[in-house]
Amino acid sequence: MTIPLMPLPYAHDALEPHISSTTLEVHHGAHHKTYVDKLNAAIEGTEDAGKPLEEIVRTSSGPKFNNSAQTWNHGFYWHSLSPEKTQPSESLLTAINNEFGSMDALLEALTNEAVNHFSNGWAWLVVKGGKLSVISTHDANTGLLESDNPLLTIDVWEHAYYVDQKNKRPAYVKAVLENIINWKFASDNFDRGTPWVYPS
Repeated sequence: MTIPLMPLPYAHDALEPHISSTTLEVHHGAHHKTYVDKLNAAIEGTEDAGKPLEEIVRTSSGPKFNNSAQTWNHGFYWHSLSPEKTQPSESLLTAINNEFGSMDALLEALTNEAVNHFSNGWAWLVVKGGKLSVISTHDANTGLLESDNPLLTIDVWEHAYYVDQKNKRPAYVKAVLENIINWKFASDNFDRGTPWVYPS
């Protein structure tokens, strides 16, 4: 069994004007697909063939880790975005207010983490040690390993925004957080209490 290229949960143009169809076509159809293809080539004929993606991420290293983690990260990222405005569940909003003081304070923390992250990586809202936390990871490293339960992520690799925003990462982060971040997905992850599973 191979790891599939997870289809986008919306049309390529569904996030416009905040993220263009061109960006999604390249980001999903080239970058995400390349990670999936390289991972499948690496696990073919090995004991990892047929294992869930999450298990491969947790037990691998080197190129196999990079490609498995990036496959998972991208699948998670697509779900962290939504063409429809969403709101946190009551339980997640309560946790946000308890931990950060307000929704605005959380958005400021996410913005700072994403904008100021050096070079390539990811900004995350996670549950860690029983509390909500905003963290970032470098390159392929993932909230799946760096927390108890990732809730949402923002991809801050340049290929996530360069076509649309050139080098203006703050404009991309602002557009995502103000318009297309998927609080329903984050709430589902929070209320379920266990990490999201990449579709097989």
